[in-house]
Amino acid sequence: MGNTLEIITLVSAVLVILLILIQQRGASLGSGSGSSSELYTTRRGLEKSLFVTTVVFVCVFVLSILGLLIIPA
Repeated sequence: MGNTLEIITLVSAVLVILLILIQQRGASLGSGSGSSSELYTTRRGLEKSLFVTTVVFVCVFVLSILGLLIIPA
């Protein structure tokens, strides 16, 4: 059981990193200094799907870490 949780943790960590890097939030040059031209935007289409998928994999990652902490080695 512990070995399976370790694999789930590793895979979900890699996927979370990749999903975060894929997202393009504030990709303009001014956003680096904190001054974005948009006040508020809503996520639509692929951007929303990537966001929801990222949240799901972060939850899987956190739950697998908690499972590793609870289950004795």
